[in-house]
Amino acid sequence: MDMYRPVNMTPKMNQSVNMTPQFQVLSEDQIEQIYFAALDILETTGGEIHHDGALELFQESEAVVSGKRVKIPASLVERALQCYPSKITLKGRNKKRSLKLQKNSAAFGTGSDLPFTYDRETGERRRTTYQDVMNAGKFVDYLSNYDFFMSHGIVSDAPNPQTYDRHQFMAMLESCTKPMVVTSVDGEGLEDLWKMACLVQGGEEEFKLNPMFVAYIEPISPLKNDRTAVEKLLFAAEKGIPAMYTPCPSSGATAPASSAGMLVQSLAETLLAVVMCYLKRPGMPLVMGGVTTVMDMKKTTYCYGAPELSLCSAANTDISKWLGLLMFSTGGCSDSKVVDEQAAAEATTNLFYSYLSGASLIHDVGYIDSGVNASLESLVMCQEIMGMVRQFGKGICTDEAHLGLEAIDEVGPSGEFLTHDSTFAHWKEWFQPKLQDRAMYDTWVAEGKKTMNDRINEETERILKEYEPVPMEEGLRKELKEIIDAAEERHS
Repeated sequence: MDMYRPVNMTPKMNQSVNMTPQFQVLSEDQIEQIYFAALDILETTGGEIHHDGALELFQESEAVVSGKRVKIPASLVERALQCYPSKITLKGRNKKRSLKLQKNSAAFGTGSDLPFTYDRETGERRRTTYQDVMNAGKFVDYLSNYDFFMSHGIVSDAPNPQTYDRHQFMAMLESCTKPMVVTSVDGEGLEDLWKMACLVQGGEEEFKLNPMFVAYIEPISPLKNDRTAVEKLLFAAEKGIPAMYTPCPSSGATAPASSAGMLVQSLAETLLAVVMCYLKRPGMPLVMGGVTTVMDMKKTTYCYGAPELSLCSAANTDISKWLGLLMFSTGGCSDSKVVDEQAAAEATTNLFYSYLSGASLIHDVGYIDSGVNASLESLVMCQEIMGMVRQFGKGICTDEAHLGLEAIDEVGPSGEFLTHDSTFAHWKEWFQPKLQDRAMYDTWVAEGKKTMNDRINEETERILKEYEPVPMEEGLRKELKEIIDAAEERHS
């Protein structure tokens, strides 16, 4: 044996090792600036609360209430911030505790309530149906890089607009066994969804311990909390339902045109909800949200593919971690009307930065057409992109086995690694594409010159035809249907 060959590496002291890539948009000083500015907004401008019960909660606290306007002192905000859990674990219909929401642990999922769906047969967009939500659920259930399911569409063929949310949740339950994020018409709707989930989970106490879903709730920017949003938030607090309160300001339209100004306003809107939930029930599982992007001044559209969305979403995640809150972020979406090069570029950008930021829940994967059109093809395309992003997120391991000193020494100058045992040991760690083409040109021609879109379409068709999720037990389906039927009778 060569006496100079480094057989074992001597451990070195005081090393700094990046197990994953490091990414942060805001410095701690910048976060403090935004936070203190948001506290100023709450103390001087305040926000509107259009709910009598919530106003009573504020009146009984040290907040100042004048009509619908509520102003909140910084001391109350900071007391409330101490009361939120740093971890939430969700359990799907498959009974697995499959999604742990915690700091710097990112999960991917679809978005909700898209009014239109890209029709695969006609190539045109049409109103989204119950079956479309079922189809989307099937894809999320099958595709490995999706961790949770939002409906990816709004059930427009429900009997009554006031009860569509129950039907939508039923379609989600039928087609997907993974944890979920749900939307509801109002507080009564959220209560019915909660009752349905408790049936599936085995009771109210089991839901508290292992909730099936997170409730999505959205205020109106700037600084308005309407009755419906507040009643959903207070019901979630009462029952311990995980909820995210997600401002959706549009820079230049419903928020300041500067990114920093938009972040200040969005945070002020979030902190108002933080205090409201604290006053109702300290400790409820609240997730910070924020779809913060720009309005295109030429097209007057709310932009889902803008780089500002990626930047501000990552900045919001920096803020959430500094505050000790979980974060609901955005990625995998596009302003393109179809699944094309623009859709791929925009989805890749916002998936990449939302994942690197360490957001807890990354939603809207598969959105096209500025958040109004659902596409199964986009879900399939983003499955591949998320695989690449997750691979990048693994970083580079520099332990002894991965440094390869022994392999390099054994192969030596002018050798080859193709047949070496270390290659067999490590190549399976690489990203393995399913849709991307890496063949030589002649092979690509011989196999039909298929484009990425060709392969996406084939995979979409295959999943639709071949995959069937685990069916729901018939007795459970009947009990769930009774809750839906009762809602229909109340609103007939």
